[in-house]
Amino acid sequence: MSNKQHPPLMKKHSQTDLVSRLKTRKILGVGGEDDDGEVHRSKISQMLGNEIKYTVREPFGIRLWILISAVTFSVMALVALVFPNQLYEVVFEEELSTTNISIRLYGGALLSLSLVIWNGVYATEKVIIQWTLLTEACYFAIQFLVTFITLAELGVMPNTAVLLLLSRLLFLVVTLAYYYHLGRRNKKM
Repeated sequence: MSNKQHPPLMKKHSQTDLVSRLKTRKILGVGGEDDDGEVHRSKISQMLGNEIKYTVREPFGIRLWILISAVTFSVMALVALVFPNQLYEVVFEEELSTTNISIRLYGGALLSLSLVIWNGVYATEKVIIQWTLLTEACYFAIQFLVTFITLAELGVMPNTAVLLLLSRLLFLVVTLAYYYHLGRRNKKM
């Protein structure tokens, strides 16, 4: 057997190594800017996306507002489930002539909505926060209309019912303001 001598290992020159690396990155499609103007450091970050892009610049007080809404919905749901007659008497200032089941169903629906809103308290994605606010706004709008129409049919306007209508309107306006502000696109600097 003949022993062939291999040539000594040569170190690559840093310049050719750099060119080779740049060519490889270009073939992979990383390192340059994409359509959104982002520079990806690796193929993995390019495939998974940049998480900084999805962070939300929240309006001041939105977390507190969602927390207050979640607590309010939960308390009202529990009151409607446990004390349906008293809830009706406080709002309409008359005794409940029908069964308690409709108010308890209302309490169950409120409890379900409160779970959605509690989810919005801890959400980090803009879309989930927006859907939470939109759900809340729809509830307040429908509740305002139903209460107003019911009071108009009864022909009475008790002070507590007027206060309830005004509070629903105020909650609707604040929720829609947060929804609008969260949905606006920020200008890039």
